Order: sequence, then structure tokens, then C-alpha cells
Amino acid sequence: MSQRWLKKHLNDLELYTVDVIYGRRAGAGPMVYGGFLQSLSWLFNGITQARLWLYRHRLFHDQPLGCLVVVVGNLTVGGTGKTPVVEKFARALHDRGRKVAILSRGYKSKAQPFWKKWWWALTHTEEPPPRIVSDGRTVLLDSEQAGDEPFMLARNLPGVIVLVDKNRVKAGEFAIKKFGCDTLVLDDGFQYLPLKGSLNLLLVDKTNPFGNGHLLPRGILREPIKHLKRASYVFLTKSNGERDQDLERVIEEHNPGVDIIECAHRPQYLRHFGVADGAPGARVALSFLKGRRVLAFSGIATPESFEKFLRDLGALLVGRERFLDHYRFGDEDLAELFGQGQREGAECLVTTEKDAVRISEQLYCPLPLYYLRLEIDILRGAADFDEAVGRLCFPQSGSRPANGVSVG
Repeated sequence: MSQRWLKKHLNDLELYTVDVIYGRRAGAGPMVYGGFLQSLSWLFNGITQARLWLYRHRLFHDQPLGCLVVVVGNLTVGGTGKTPVVEKFARALHDRGRKVAILSRGYKSKAQPFWKKWWWALTHTEEPPPRIVSDGRTVLLDSEQAGDEPFMLARNLPGVIVLVDKNRVKAGEFAIKKFGCDTLVLDDGFQYLPLKGSLNLLLVDKTNPFGNGHLLPRGILREPIKHLKRASYVFLTKSNGERDQDLERVIEEHNPGVDIIECAHRPQYLRHFGVADGAPGARVALSFLKGRRVLAFSGIATPESFEKFLRDLGALLVGRERFLDHYRFGDEDLAELFGQGQREGAECLVTTEKDAVRISEQLYCPLPLYYLRLEIDILRGAADFDEAVGRLCFPQSGSRPANGVSVG
């Protein structure tokens, strides 16, 4: 049994599971499988509620670090557009004079070899330090070592420290002692209770706020909807600019008076990628896509939004290939994609920025390859966003305290 065969079939199983969760499959098989996933959801819900109860009753304790802590996260898995919000917030804080460190767990980053862990344990009494993705001047790790999002943030945020460690308390202490940081941003930290946030920013995908309402693995919720109450601000992402009164009522029901900031992810430009005709790394205007035959591929949680961006920009999608979130493309995968593009008469291939960090920049491309750069645009609540940044930069101004981790 080849490794490629196993990888493909595991990918197919996970995609099938995602289809069952999102209700894309019908029939007896998906119904039985959905029932099995539901039984696991009840178990997951019990564990989640028990953990939160232990923190609420102070049987487990969070640890203050004596500096400002911004938590950015969501109630669901994947797809809320969290990384651009982390980038926008960290940049705003840095531009206003804060010494910022982003703390990430480095999801799906490559673990250190066992012998290195063994040697450290043998020769040291303390835990190994966090991995430094960026020291504020230089990006020190690639996406495989750091994880996709930390690498993207490090590349796009000069002057900001980026650290990776599952223990974010340890990473925060390291950022303060080694780099003199006074502001910590927890990337995907809403469920990380050992480090309490000064400000909890909760992201809700407006196109699919809470999935089917079930917890993992039957649904996409990490914790119950009622825990919206823990948010200091709610960011509604992927907005089309129209108010969703029903969604806002749900938020208001669980967190009365919370500020809602509505935002959209806007395409900014294409960037030429790989080795082929044209200048690698060159920016290309979005108008380039109008009327062009494009093969789109991505390994993200919600590929539909990426593909819609391309269609809205006038691209003619001759093919679309979807992979699992954080899928690491092999040479054979890419060769197949280019081969498919040539067979379908595509003029170029387009992927996402997050996918591009998992592809070698020295890749030879038989067809031009581009990635799409997105940034956050605040549609409503810009004053609240400025207030949130101001509360961190000037905490002595006496604004209301952030919500804690108490849950009912």
C-alpha cells in the first residue's frame, strides 16, 4: 500500500465527513454515519462543558501575565477568515506604538524530531522555548515548520513577533522576557482558557454562522452557541453589506449590548507565483481575470467563497479542485493540476494565499500560477474597531472591562 494511495483515501474520507456535516450527502449511508457522529458530539459536549465548569469554579486557574492580551477566535472550526482579522488588529496595535507578539499553536506545523526532544529533556531542566517564526525583523521558519497562518502573519507583519507553541502561557512569558512585548495576540485562542484575554474578539461567519447547530464532530461548533456571552466584540465576517436581523438577535440574546463589527474580505490583487514566464512575485491587477479561463484549486475550510471571488471578478472557471484544509501539496498533486489545466484549456491556475505558502516558490509552472490576496474591509462598526484598538493602546482611559471566561 503506497503512501500516496493512503493519503488520497484518507483525504476522500475526510471530505466525505465534511459533506455529511454540511448536509451535502443524501441516502442511508450518510444518515447512519451522521448518527455515529452525533453520538460522538454528545461526548464532546460533555467534555467541553466539564472543562468550562472547572475554570468557572476556579478548580482550574487561568494565569495572568501582567500585560494586555487580545484573544481572536471563533465558536466554530475553520472558515471564518480569522487570519486577516489577526493581521489587521496586530498591525493597528503595532502602528500605535505597542510591542506586539502573536501567539499561535501552529496548527499542522511539523513537530520537532523525537531525538531533538529527547536530547533537550536530557540536557535541560526547563521546557524547550517556543519556536520563533519571526523576531520582528526576519522570518526564521517556513510554513511547514511554523504552520500556514503563523508563516503568513510573519511574512505580512514586519515589526511584529510571531511565536508558535501549544502552551501559550509559556509563549507569552517568553515574548515578554526575550522581546519586551507589552501586547499579546492569541491567534485562534477563544477556547484557550489558561491565558485570560483582556479583550475577546469573536468571529462569526455571516454566510454560515453556526453550521447545523451541532457540536463537533456532527457539526462545526467547538462549544455551544450560548457562549457568545464571552465575547467583548463580535466580528461578522464575509458580509455582503446587508444586515442580518435574525443573526443579530441571536447574538443580542446571548450577549446583550455587545458591539458588532461587520466586515468583508476583499480581493486586493493577484501575485505571480513559481518559476515560469513573467516576474515571480509580481503583483497583477484583479482585472487580469476578466474573461480568462482559470483552473481554481484550494485546501481551505470554505472553498466556495474563494471560487465566488474569482467568478465575481470575471474569471471563467474551467475546473475547480478542492482539498482538505491545510492540505500539503506534493509534486504529483501539482503535476496533476497543471495537466488538468492544460487539458481544460486553462490560461492560468489560481489558488489562495494560504495555499501558496505550502507550495515551493521554485516550482516550475507549465501554466502561469497566481494566488489571490485578501484583506479585511470594515463595513460597519469602524468606530468600534478604533475603540477596541484604543482600549489596548490607552487602557488607562477607563473604558469597560472585557468579558471574562465565565459561562452559564
